[in-house]
Amino acid sequence: MGFALYFGYLAAVGRITLRLGDIRGVYNSAWIGALMALVVSTFLSLAGFYVVKNTIERDRQTRVGQILASTPMSKFLYATGKWASNFAVLGVMVAILAACGIVMQLWLGEDRHMELWKLLAPSLLLALPAMAFIAALAVFFETISWLRGGFGNVVYFFVWTALLTMGLASKNFSYDLAGISTVMNSMLAAANTTQKSFSFSLDVGSLGPAQSAFVWNGIEWTGPIVFSRLAWVGLAILLTGAASFFFDRFDTARAKVPRGGTAQAPEIATDAVVIPARTRSVALTALSQTPAQFRFGAMLAAELRLMLKGQRWWWYIVAAGLLIASAAVPSAEARGIVLGCAWIWPVLMWSQMGVRELRDQTNQLLFSTPHPIARQLPAVWLSGVILAVLTGSGFAARVIIAGNMRGLLASSIGALFIPTLALSLGVWSGSSKPFEIIYTLLWYLGPMHAMPPLDFMGSAPATAATHYPSVYLLLACGLGVAALAGRKRQLLT
Repeated sequence: MGFALYFGYLAAVGRITLRLGDIRGVYNSAWIGALMALVVSTFLSLAGFYVVKNTIERDRQTRVGQILASTPMSKFLYATGKWASNFAVLGVMVAILAACGIVMQLWLGEDRHMELWKLLAPSLLLALPAMAFIAALAVFFETISWLRGGFGNVVYFFVWTALLTMGLASKNFSYDLAGISTVMNSMLAAANTTQKSFSFSLDVGSLGPAQSAFVWNGIEWTGPIVFSRLAWVGLAILLTGAASFFFDRFDTARAKVPRGGTAQAPEIATDAVVIPARTRSVALTALSQTPAQFRFGAMLAAELRLMLKGQRWWWYIVAAGLLIASAAVPSAEARGIVLGCAWIWPVLMWSQMGVRELRDQTNQLLFSTPHPIARQLPAVWLSGVILAVLTGSGFAARVIIAGNMRGLLASSIGALFIPTLALSLGVWSGSSKPFEIIYTLLWYLGPMHAMPPLDFMGSAPATAATHYPSVYLLLACGLGVAALAGRKRQLLT
């Protein structure tokens, strides 16, 4: 809820702007209503998915699901209930932004004449149908086994990008989940301009003041437009039905069949224990008084094996291909994009740092060993750094050959920053989800768009000449201290 209020504040103070090229609309009820609706259907459709994508998993972890599975409740009814609860949470966010719109109009004071229908209609007909679909998508992801975890968190980001792009590229309101094309076409007609530039920006490279303003009286809600919005609600219901079909009803009896054979029941030994009539005296070897010497190399190797455990052969082939490509691509800009791809590939391995102990319930065992902070935590961090160095070594070799030492330094700082961010977020949250979400967002906005302020990898050629690598080095140091403090807190609790 606070997140929704923060976005309302950003819109109210002009940090989120809605533009047609260099012109904007007068801040009347229609314009503010459209702005708030688009904030919800774009930004909050991304964040809101991650907020609600945990309801079925929570029932699974708390074992409430096993109780529900023993009742006559159908799978469709359960999935529909989860969709309705997700939609209720997202709907509250829509209501908060709509209320912020009322405050914003009175605060800015460009047009104090309040028209509630024009202010609230975009939220009702644009934002709410989009949230209904996102709520159903969250349920669907949770019922598919390979989309339930971290991989699904990363996949949704690209699904969200594709949904927004599809609406803008088609310029057809029927395929426009967020309602951007619907708003844009109406505004272009009202502005009487041939400009096709439509800027909707969060303050990442802020726009200057608009050169002029025009009066926009809102969308003309025709039958086809209203039907197209209600169709997204219908798609949400169909998607919920599909989710109920794949839902396993918390069945824990399904055993994985080993490859190349069938599952077999474990054999039970029935041989009687033979006790010899005459016992022999046994001499026990006394334990050595000399304590075993700690071997950091062995622990580091063990952490690396744990990090790489379960990866299939094709994962290594893709990683090797990206490594070779990052060294062979001649263009510096394209090489930076390849490095970004090489460092998004191991995201699910980094996201387990600091989380594996709680997930596998080995935390009590590990935390009771001598010096768990000074020994085990550095090994976890260094294994993540080694993974970053190995997957980014092709890019590093190319910049060394080119004599670009500043570029090498910038990318090396990125190799330190990524695992440090993963470890700190993992230790403090106890979940892999925060890193998967934050890292994917930073990766998309920074390295993939060659934006130096957010290019924590140092992949863009222009980044090395700026002070931003030093900023990320300081951030890495701060995150390292935070990880140590978080692990100490875990030991005390």
